[in-house]
Amino acid sequence: MTKEFLPDIKKRFAKNEKAKIGTLLTSLISVRYKGKDNIREYIIEMSHLTSKLKALKLELSEDLLVHLVLISLPIQFSQFKVSYNCQKETWSLNELISYCVQEEERLKQDKAESANLASTSKDKDKGKKWKKEAADTAPQKKQHKKPDQPEGTGCFFCGAE
Repeated sequence: MTKEFLPDIKKRFAKNEKAKIGTLLTSLISVRYKGKDNIREYIIEMSHLTSKLKALKLELSEDLLVHLVLISLPIQFSQFKVSYNCQKETWSLNELISYCVQEEERLKQDKAESANLASTSKDKDKGKKWKKEAADTAPQKKQHKKPDQPEGTGCFFCGAE
């Protein structure tokens, strides 16, 4: 009796592998790199999800994982993605990690340089004042001078003498 009872209990408490596969695939497809964390850890986490799928007998190729990672990268990596797509060879996951880390460092350096450039401007408030003054003044009508009118006489706006 107990020998028959244990398999029944095991069946009832067994995890539904299809649901688990669906959850893992959803995570893998919907995950996006936000640029705040370490990109290496992000890619390794995606690789870990594919390992879990492999354990559930759903194996995804490394090429597919490389493409999923590239798709999930933000717009700052657009140039990087174009570069990959223009090449004839495909990258392994380890190559992708290496290149992504290099690109992440380049993006951080560019961001730091542009922030430094903006903060070290000599006349940083001058441009703001000029824009404000330009916005505050009404557009001026062009003065049409009469041929017999001496220069400097008359109203600049309406032309009245």
